[in-house]
Amino acid sequence: PAVYAAMTVSPTPLNFERCTHTGLIKTFSLTDYITDSAAGGTALSSGKKTGNGIIGQDTLGNKFKSILEIAEEQGLATGLVSTSSITHATPASFIAHVPNRDLYEDIALDFLKTDIDVFIGGGINNFCHRKDGINLLDSLTSRGYEVDTTLENILASTGLKLAGLTAPFHNPYRLDGRGDMLPLASQKALDILSQNSKGFFLMIEGSQIDWAGHGNLPENLVDETLDFDKALGLVLDFAQKDGHTLVIVTADHETGGVTITDGNIENHKVTLNFSSKDHTSVMVPVYAYGPGAEEFTGIFDNTEFLNRFIKLYGF
Repeated sequence: PAVYAAMTVSPTPLNFERCTHTGLIKTFSLTDYITDSAAGGTALSSGKKTGNGIIGQDTLGNKFKSILEIAEEQGLATGLVSTSSITHATPASFIAHVPNRDLYEDIALDFLKTDIDVFIGGGINNFCHRKDGINLLDSLTSRGYEVDTTLENILASTGLKLAGLTAPFHNPYRLDGRGDMLPLASQKALDILSQNSKGFFLMIEGSQIDWAGHGNLPENLVDETLDFDKALGLVLDFAQKDGHTLVIVTADHETGGVTITDGNIENHKVTLNFSSKDHTSVMVPVYAYGPGAEEFTGIFDNTEFLNRFIKLYGF
């Protein structure tokens, strides 16, 4: 519904429509019929079910290896981009291993246990205004990262290791002043990661589509989806020119029980209703483009991404 609402409002076709293959995934977690982003993100990144609220490990604390970590081991460049805090549940699921998604400072520490090349999002305070007094920004600098705290400086960066932290915690909605942070940061990440001749893995999250669902905010929901679509367009442009890049678009869950109750394609107007202020259990779509896109059709479980990624990378 969020995507079709955005299609209705947009005067031009969405970049979603450039994807050549589509599928549906089931999103339930190990412990709950309705997943949260921690368990949902962990399933996408590591191919394993876990309990709600848990990131990158099972209910006993056994760690799962994510596709980002596997890509690093294979010598690929890696990156994360998010409009939320970079330590929030979804990006954290690709790099961290903690028993509770709210352990943001522990998640920030896990960033220094990897060799991730680029990460851009909010969350400065989890790195430098910490209860333990450690300044992880200094630690990142000593490891060769350029650390930037404004979008302007992030975009001007010339290094191959970039830590871009654009807000104390989360960035605001685009309508509240975030601007083009997501598409610009996505392009910057692509520019850096594509310099690795072996290839790369990049996860980009339009985080606040979810927030607008929680808040039952139709204008924000559509706007955040359009903002994500703009970033998607840049990614698809890159993939089309490159010829060797697979693009997968999906969600860890639906939020808000969004229903389209009226609309007008000619006037680009849409009316949305919500049945919930939380997540729902509905299957969510997968859109794919590029070599291997045909692997992501049909109905499958959210744990099946990892093996398909490994197969297509040739690891």
